[in-house]
Amino acid sequence: MSAEVTLTSANFDTEVMQSTTPVLIDFWAEWCMPCKMLAPLIDQIASQYAGKLKVGKVNVDEDSELANRFGIVSIPTLLVMKDGNVIRQRVGALPKHELENLFKDLI
Repeated sequence: MSAEVTLTSANFDTEVMQSTTPVLIDFWAEWCMPCKMLAPLIDQIASQYAGKLKVGKVNVDEDSELANRFGIVSIPTLLVMKDGNVIRQRVGALPKHELENLFKDLI
């Protein structure tokens, strides 16, 4: 079972804006090859940092409203949010150590 949360416009405020832990958000799509390459690493991070970091995924094809809200034009795009604010943003598939560098100082 995945430790990730599927984020939608309906649950975004509860899951992200009101989160007491930092949130790593993966904006992705089923047809995106770099997204598919990144998915196992995102899953590992979700399990490894459970309780310290929330990991959410936004399918841009199913929830374009959230993608538009954050100006997502390329995927995969990763956002790190804390206290309702975007702290960091990166585009593209990254190795695990670079993913961890996006949030490690926040947990």
